[in-house]
Amino acid sequence: MRARIAVLASGGGSNLQAILDHLAALGERRAGDVVLVASDRPAARALDRARARGIATAVIRTSAHPEGTPIGTVLRDARVDYVVLAGYLRLVPADVVRAYAGRMVNVHPALLPAFGGPGMYGHHVHEAVIAAHVRESGATVHFVDEEFDQGAIIAQWAVPVSAGDSADTLADRVLRVEHALYPRVVQALASGTLHPGQPARVGRAAPLHLADLDDRRLAEDIEHALGF
Repeated sequence: MRARIAVLASGGGSNLQAILDHLAALGERRAGDVVLVASDRPAARALDRARARGIATAVIRTSAHPEGTPIGTVLRDARVDYVVLAGYLRLVPADVVRAYAGRMVNVHPALLPAFGGPGMYGHHVHEAVIAAHVRESGATVHFVDEEFDQGAIIAQWAVPVSAGDSADTLADRVLRVEHALYPRVVQALASGTLHPGQPARVGRAAPLHLADLDDRRLAEDIEHALGF
């Protein structure tokens, strides 16, 4: 029986789409199915992506949207085994984190523990990376705990930061890696092979010219390096 996965997203859902596409490409080899997409924003594009695939959706209750359903109820009613945060910008309540300890993951657009924590999301991260004049950034997938970006790291993949980069160009480069790395971690998580106590898998073989590298090669490089 395949695992039941819930995806939480606040925005466009490009990582959600990458996960859905990867699981579909695996066919009967996939370890899980996305059975629910929930958002704290009723107009989130991620919900439209889910409906287009016939996946159940829900709006999470917040002060701005009191008509929604509490996040714990949403997940419990969907009988999910794993929770995947894909651009979900809110801190998950501590009781929900504890209920899914070791079964909830997030992707962050930098190499944690650097450039993480409250307020560090989206372009805020990339702007901070560029301002710090560091030579590499990347994507990190980690387990979720009760603090922003503090959970045990599962996997990272680095990309170069070029002298002429803007937050937009760096964001595009990191997002390509997220779209290749995150779905493979989700597949491994759903298979039951990942646990918080395991050493992180770190890929440092990022190509110097990512713009010249096709996405399939990038995915193959990640699979080879990380063993997913």
